[in-house]
Amino acid sequence: MRVFAAKLGKAFLTGCGIRVSVFCISWRNVTAEDRGLSLDDDRKLGVMAALDAIASIVPGQKIHAAGYCIGGTLVALAAAAMAEVGDGRLKTMTLFAAQTDFTEPGELQLFIDDSQVSFLESMMWERGMLDRSQMIGAFQLLRPNDLIWSHMIHDYLMGERTPMIDLMAWNADATRMPYRMHSEYLRRFFLGNDLASGRYMVDGRPIALQNIRAPIFAVGTERDHVAPWQSVYKIHYLSDADITFVLASGGHNAGIVSEPSHPHRHFRIATKAPADLCLSADEWLAEAPLRESSWWPAWTSWLTERSAPEQAPPPMGATEKGYAPLADAPGTYVLQS
Repeated sequence: MRVFAAKLGKAFLTGCGIRVSVFCISWRNVTAEDRGLSLDDDRKLGVMAALDAIASIVPGQKIHAAGYCIGGTLVALAAAAMAEVGDGRLKTMTLFAAQTDFTEPGELQLFIDDSQVSFLESMMWERGMLDRSQMIGAFQLLRPNDLIWSHMIHDYLMGERTPMIDLMAWNADATRMPYRMHSEYLRRFFLGNDLASGRYMVDGRPIALQNIRAPIFAVGTERDHVAPWQSVYKIHYLSDADITFVLASGGHNAGIVSEPSHPHRHFRIATKAPADLCLSADEWLAEAPLRESSWWPAWTSWLTERSAPEQAPPPMGATEKGYAPLADAPGTYVLQS
């Protein structure tokens, strides 16, 4: 991962009225030459490099970190490592469909045991990476009626091509993962559950999610076949921080990309303070009231309550800080095949 050269400067957060400086990082579409990149490289060259850049461009400001799926897991890992050494740069942490405890990862567990991981490692060893087609195929097999057969019937047998929409295009834009990183991810998290159990080591020291003190906003989705919401909910059992949990309608993608103008959306939300009783997922579901609409305004309100007064955004590019633009937007990664 690398920090995007272009910063989304003075931006409105999804039209909900919050004016913030937004910085993004992106997965780098790796090649065989990147086979040795590790999970800790993702932490250091991705999350921590981004935080260092932000701290240099906007000095003295607390940072609201957000991560999606594996990116959210990496944000949680980085936050725990930061807490271990007293790095207090994070103001809040938002996790979108991100697991931190992998004891019940849902149907994906069908594809992950020692023998299958060993087989996958053998394939990745030859190519140096996990190819996008292998990842897409695994996710499609979790919901074959929706993601395979319905499209075959509609597009092939009936000859009616489904028109492309933005979410479908984004969903098709998968990326590759380096051999070492993906192997560590499967073995350390899915098989060993090292992050939740306090066995994951950073710089020779075990890290604990219990040490995170920044408020957490976690989002699960009702029909998530990649990160089931009950698994995402387990952050409640792992952190003593203030946790606001949202259960949104939709699946792993559409439940997160759920703009306020989108019809037929609903969500549930509740906050657990450190002194509150921790409910099970089923108990939480029974008590959290149902709200009609997108959950995005609730998130922006949550951020507003925890944000400093509005300030002028920093200059685009921040060349004087040593972060000169590398290329015009949208950058070079989108050109990789």
